[in-house]
Amino acid sequence: MKDVALRPVTTPLSGELRVPGDKSISHRAVILGSLAKGTTTITNFLTGEDCIRTVEAFRQFGVSIKQDGTSLQITSDGPESFTEPAIPLYFGNSGTTARLMLGVLAGLPLFTSVYGDASLASRPMDRVVAPLKNMGARFDGRSGGSYLPMAVKGGHLKGIHYQLPVKSAQVKSAVLLGGLSADGMTEVTEETPTRNHSENMLRAFGADISEANGRIRITSQKALKGIDVHVPGDISSAAFFMTAAAIVPGSQLTLKNTGLNHTRTGIIDVLRDMGTGVAISNQHTMGGETFGDVTITQQKLKGTVIDGDIIPRLIDELPVIALAATQAEGQTVIRDAKELRLKETDRIDAITDGLTRLGAQITPTDDGMIIKGVSQLTGGKAAAYNDHRIAMMLAVASFITRGEVVIDDISSIDISYPNFFRDVQTITRKW
Repeated sequence: MKDVALRPVTTPLSGELRVPGDKSISHRAVILGSLAKGTTTITNFLTGEDCIRTVEAFRQFGVSIKQDGTSLQITSDGPESFTEPAIPLYFGNSGTTARLMLGVLAGLPLFTSVYGDASLASRPMDRVVAPLKNMGARFDGRSGGSYLPMAVKGGHLKGIHYQLPVKSAQVKSAVLLGGLSADGMTEVTEETPTRNHSENMLRAFGADISEANGRIRITSQKALKGIDVHVPGDISSAAFFMTAAAIVPGSQLTLKNTGLNHTRTGIIDVLRDMGTGVAISNQHTMGGETFGDVTITQQKLKGTVIDGDIIPRLIDELPVIALAATQAEGQTVIRDAKELRLKETDRIDAITDGLTRLGAQITPTDDGMIIKGVSQLTGGKAAAYNDHRIAMMLAVASFITRGEVVIDDISSIDISYPNFFRDVQTITRKW
């Protein structure tokens, strides 16, 4: 794709937006709806490329999935009715599809082979494969099953007790999905809470799951039953517009019907800590997930330190938080975020490179970065590294630069936010 040039905005941001459905929840709703017996209806489903990869994977197992815009109807007789795929499953760029599906495939008495694009092929899968092998699944792939492409022979699994070695909801979810078909109890222990969408949704679908003191336990004693799922707006997508409103002078913007799961609201805590005005209204809970309207009012920002237990609650928002930090007085330090190096790209390097090219002062570290503000961003040409969150961060940066921001490729944005630029135009009338 050719370069895309974006101009600064000249007026405050205002109005209301409804961001697309949550990516993490959309994936899990399709997975559990396909494993459940009966009909599952999903509304406000995210139609981005990543989630469609999950849909297509289950269609290859013979599951009926009908799509009408952002609504899905899944009809399934459960995993016993799955047929062995005739061709390899393609996961594209979706790490969530890959890691969660490995948990599902581990328990199916079928042979499957899976692969992804060049970026996904470089992302580690051993963190998921290792516990699933301990449960009895067989994997074969590059470096002993550490990377895709991979072949999986699932079947008879046994429950295990597993201490999460990394702060990863994907690893936790993969093991719990394996536990759905394992003999005995599967227990996952985490020292720091990670996203709990899988636990919430498993409970809603009727799984035998319990949680206490950082221990999540699941058995295969109860079959899943189809339900209705309404997906909240994705706070990771809303974060780009929250930050935009926080850095464009005079702005006030409301993000409607946004997911406010406490394991995901680190972005709100950090913006408040930096001095942004944040108000939440119309808060309610459905299916274990909390929704609400978030109003951001621009105020003077100050630097902060972001580390420790909050990191899993905002790991995907760190690219745009780094942008906010360039407009905060003083210094912002991000640490304990080495997981950024294992995303769609090395996001520590990508953030540093992109914002530095636009005029920011950033020093990368092994597990984060140090950002000096306030920087007058000049504009310039920057690379998105085929990473949707880097591309959107650079686009938001263009709101406050002196000159144009030229991004080498914005096609990756379709992974999580197909209508991103339409929504940009809604609040900025930028083009």
